[in-house]
Amino acid sequence: MNRKYIIDGNNLIGKIPQLWKMQQKEKQSSREGLVFPLERYFFNKKIQVSLHFDGHENNHLRAKGIKIIYSNNTNADNKIKDEISFSNNPKLITVISSDLNVLDFARVNSCSTIKSEVFARSMNKKDDIEDEEKITKSIDNNEMKRLFGIE
Repeated sequence: MNRKYIIDGNNLIGKIPQLWKMQQKEKQSSREGLVFPLERYFFNKKIQVSLHFDGHENNHLRAKGIKIIYSNNTNADNKIKDEISFSNNPKLITVISSDLNVLDFARVNSCSTIKSEVFARSMNKKDDIEDEEKITKSIDNNEMKRLFGIE
């Protein structure tokens, strides 16, 4: 059984300042600007991801490992709730949104939740942590001891 993330795309865009500014002028560009960091974040993770946007698909977005869902004639909140409702195991779902109605629905259905602003920060921190870990692993134990005067 795979874990799954359901992401409220417009909500997440609203918590990333540069994408929010972009969305005011060009909605499609802000959506494209969200897809790449999400692909990087979920790369090599065994997690299914669905990204929900309000409205209709104008230009097709491609995203490796991410299913993009447009709300068409309803809204993304309803589509997210439907996806949770039709899930075989909602306990394996994590919903990313800051919409209280969506988060409450997710919790009532045993899903985990992450507020969009918290997830946005963790997307940015991931690279810093990975770089730190790579550097730490590249320094052997003797070099560390010498650096800290422990020999």
